[in-house]
Amino acid sequence: MNNRMSELETLQADLEARLARYHAHQRRETGALDKDSEEQATQTQNDEVVDSLEQEARNELVQIAHALERINTGLGGECERCGEEIDPRRLQVLPYTTVCVNCAGD
Repeated sequence: MNNRMSELETLQADLEARLARYHAHQRRETGALDKDSEEQATQTQNDEVVDSLEQEARNELVQIAHALERINTGLGGECERCGEEIDPRRLQVLPYTTVCVNCAGD
C-alpha cells in the first residue's frame, strides 16, 4: 500500500502543478489576447481546451484524495461497493480507483 500511496501523492503533486499552469494560462500571464481576430479565435478555442483539461484534473484530484483517505483508514485495497479485494493489476492502471472491475461496470 505504501507504494500505491507514494504513487498517488506523486500524481497529486503533478496534477496540482498542471492546475497552476492552467490558471496561469487563464490569467493570460504569458500575454493578452492577440490583436488579430483569427489568432484570437484560436486562443479562445485553446481556452476551452484548457478549461476542459482543468476540470479533468480537478476530478482526478478528488478521486486521488478519496483513494488516499481509504488507504489511510485501511480500506484502500477493497472495493467500496462490494467489499471484495480490488485486483492489484487494476490498481496499477488506475491507482486512484476505489471499486473493483465488476462494480465499475455496473
